[in-house]
Amino acid sequence: MEQITAQQFSEAEGVEDWRVLWWRAFAVFRTRDFATGLALVNEIGRLAEAADHHPDIEMRYGRIEVRLATHSTMSLTDKDLSLAREISAAARELGVEAEPTAIRTWEFALDALNVDAVRDFWCAVLGYEKVGDSDIADPLGLYPPVFVQQMDEPRSGRDQIHIDVAVPHDVAVTRVAEALAAGGTLLSDDHAPAWWTLSDPEGNVVDVATWQGRD
Repeated sequence: MEQITAQQFSEAEGVEDWRVLWWRAFAVFRTRDFATGLALVNEIGRLAEAADHHPDIEMRYGRIEVRLATHSTMSLTDKDLSLAREISAAARELGVEAEPTAIRTWEFALDALNVDAVRDFWCAVLGYEKVGDSDIADPLGLYPPVFVQQMDEPRSGRDQIHIDVAVPHDVAVTRVAEALAAGGTLLSDDHAPAWWTLSDPEGNVVDVATWQGRD
């Protein structure tokens, strides 16, 4: 098993359906009906068992989202790349189209002076568990994670809670432009393309993030 970067995954052949958000690869497939969706899920299950590498799948009527990552390394690996190609091929065999522009994910982010104390509180409230040094997550994997961000001093002039939205790198600039056209304000693009910091018309903050610029 060989670890690969987001850029290596994105530039590989056969993964045009997929986009990297943070450290995972995502694909959204338009299945048209429940039966076709179930057939694709069954085929993904067969491929995953054969590879001994298992993605996360979320199925809704007419749509399936697939997330790939290697949890033992908290990264993408060549196993994710191979399985992504096989899943895309299975979708094509079933006449299922991918929707790369529909891919997105998000998390809450909390600014904190005492990260452990804040994590303890939100784990208790949400029924979450600590992950690593700064995250908490739903043990069932059903609900968005929370990132607790270490601060040296209280942040002035903005909320202590914000949302991080991860989008495909090839739609980020358009997404930011649409948010600004919808009444948002650009607070900072100092870290772009890793993230842009925006606020809504009443000052609530969001970071629009990609995998780029994080090496």
